[in-house]
Amino acid sequence: MPNLPAFIAWGLLTTFVIAKGWLPNEILGGFGNADLPGSWQGAATALAMAKDGTTFHQYLGLVGPMIIYLLPLLIANQGGRIVYGERGGVVASIATMGVIVGSTIPMFLGAMIVGPLAAWLMKKIDSIWDGKIKPGFEMLVNMYSAGILGLGLAILAFFGVAPFVTNVSSWLGSAVQSLADAHLLPLMSIIVEPAKVLFLNNAIGNGTLVPLGIQQSVETGQSLLFLVEANPGPGFGLLLAYMLFGIGTARASAPGAIIIQFFGGIHEVYFPFVLMKPILITGLILGGATGVATNSIFGSGLRAPAAPGSILAVLAQTPRGSFVGVILSVVLSAAVTFFVSAALLRLSRKRDLAAEEDGLAAAIAQTEANKGKSSAALGALAGGHAGADLGAPVHTIIFACDAGMGSSAMGASVLRAKLKKAGVEDVVVVNKAVAHLTDEAEIVITQRELTDRARHSAPSAEHRTVDNFMNSPVYDEVVAEVVARRQREGADT
Repeated sequence: MPNLPAFIAWGLLTTFVIAKGWLPNEILGGFGNADLPGSWQGAATALAMAKDGTTFHQYLGLVGPMIIYLLPLLIANQGGRIVYGERGGVVASIATMGVIVGSTIPMFLGAMIVGPLAAWLMKKIDSIWDGKIKPGFEMLVNMYSAGILGLGLAILAFFGVAPFVTNVSSWLGSAVQSLADAHLLPLMSIIVEPAKVLFLNNAIGNGTLVPLGIQQSVETGQSLLFLVEANPGPGFGLLLAYMLFGIGTARASAPGAIIIQFFGGIHEVYFPFVLMKPILITGLILGGATGVATNSIFGSGLRAPAAPGSILAVLAQTPRGSFVGVILSVVLSAAVTFFVSAALLRLSRKRDLAAEEDGLAAAIAQTEANKGKSSAALGALAGGHAGADLGAPVHTIIFACDAGMGSSAMGASVLRAKLKKAGVEDVVVVNKAVAHLTDEAEIVITQRELTDRARHSAPSAEHRTVDNFMNSPVYDEVVAEVVARRQREGADT
């Protein structure tokens, strides 16, 4: 996720400067990319027939080196840092060069595998002589151990991992192509849409569909796989149905959620609306399948990932000739989801209205009934921590999500505004990835699926759980608690 700006930059570059782009530029696009954006197979052979004095990278322009080297190395470095900090990132980058050079395709999948693995091996090797190195030799051992391991892994990746991952990528590409040939690509929505609601959207999108989509984009100039998970249409249709036919807090929250989801691209805001009434996943699946089918029929797609999944990002990555198909895929998927969701909401409206006296508690009870088990997190959403003991004054609050970007940034912004309105301006509210949490904050706020991980990373902090990013009572409870602790401190002094 933190590296998606680089993908966006590459996508915008290809949209404009390649031969099929809006402003073709031979210098930036590379005259070796006249037909395919980022194509580099057989570049050395073609270079022999190129203009006199042309260098390899002039042949490739800026498009080729970015997709060959920059993007995989960024992925590897990030994976290494997550596993073993800066040291892990460096070793991961060295090792990943082997899989990059040893392959005939851009190595996103290889970087995802080799990068974290290399960092993990470095961590294990360091643990062997931890505390056993004689004073004065620490730097020598640390530098050479990382260099030797990185070099060894790069060679191993060149001869062993690169061919394997190339074959795996080829197999996955063939599987997708087989679905396309059989006109079965819309069936992917049966897996993708429920996985998104279970907060597996980053794993599905960036871990699977984006690498495959990049490979297709390199070969054909675009890919519809970029819109399987990122299409904002189904979420928009669901929220619109809630806005017109929902009740209570859900109906009141839907308009604001539409703006954040459709234009801001933060799809997580509609997940709680599905969890409150899981049958609505039917509308999302049918809407998502409609979007995939539309792009398949029109042969449309995006140049690069639409990140975040905003309509603005989608249009920015749409190549010439695909605007009709892409726009229709969003509109039709939204329409199908809206009509199906509206019908389902209307069918259950009387029952929902009868239970409205319990407000949010009724929605939580319905969610637990559909899940078949109770949930402590949902119980916290109803009762929260209103009766929590007042402790020491709060100085730092961290809002953590899976990637440390979209939903956590939005939650931190909402909470920051509420604190300011309450007259509290010296409490630091930041957003982080849950993997990067430390024990520095008094209060940590997470989505319910991530609370256990957050407790493990920050055991001393007080943990709060939210489901509805737009209108969670937890925000007000935290503000009230911060103010109450301040007042208590003032009374004590």
